[in-house]
Amino acid sequence: MDTVMVTLSITFTVQLNGQDDEPQLKDTQWFSGMPNYTIYEAQDIEFDSYNFWNGKNCTTVEGRKFRRVYNLKEDARKASVIQITRNYSNAITSMGGTIIFNGAPQDAECAEFNGLNIVVGKAVKGSDELWVEISTLGGDDYYMTIILKELMKQDVTASSMFEALSRDGHIALYINFDTGKSIIRDDSKPIIDQIVQMMKSNPVLKIGVEGHTDNVGSPASNKTLSEARAKSVVSAIVAQGIASDRLSPVGFGQDKSVADNNTEEGRAQNRRVELVKK
Repeated sequence: MDTVMVTLSITFTVQLNGQDDEPQLKDTQWFSGMPNYTIYEAQDIEFDSYNFWNGKNCTTVEGRKFRRVYNLKEDARKASVIQITRNYSNAITSMGGTIIFNGAPQDAECAEFNGLNIVVGKAVKGSDELWVEISTLGGDDYYMTIILKELMKQDVTASSMFEALSRDGHIALYINFDTGKSIIRDDSKPIIDQIVQMMKSNPVLKIGVEGHTDNVGSPASNKTLSEARAKSVVSAIVAQGIASDRLSPVGFGQDKSVADNNTEEGRAQNRRVELVKK
């Protein structure tokens, strides 16, 4: 029997949950639901994180989170797994995105829907990234998880950093690293450039570079990671011509929190690099 494919429109679509006396549940503005399915649950969170399986491990993405659970309508014909996954794959690629994973992982312990059929995709929307995961077991229902990655807005310049160091003796910077690693992500390299400019404009300035983490993981591993990240920042600065004896890296791990580690927003604030005037 031939498979019937349905193309999804990438529009903002309003759907009801099937009960006139219950509140309206809406699709996200990027993807509509499959025909014959209705929204059973909708959740929008201002700031959260989610683990997206990439085929080898999980990429943890933070930002605005959208979760939709779609259920098959009563007496309606259900879509096959391939219909659901392929339609959303086509929708992701049609908006200029890429498919990161499509399959049914069995050993992805970090993934919420390990063992289910999942599609993971990513699209760039202006200065933000849109990550989406579609997961389903057999077509009776399916789950949609979206993270709109909004980086911490941080307008730092060489002059503003020097002013903060002169006034307060320290400044907190939110430099993004690969998850669990000390590799500086490309979106944070402009911050490094501003540190270099500050050091060049103030040739006698010496600073300590302090790495800090949240409390996820063991204290020992967090201290090791924070030290590695501090050293990575120093290496990036030295690579642009700043003398290494002007920089002192140190890692404090989770020992000097500045926010509540019980919330994701607080943990994000604790994952920081501080410059300290010597």
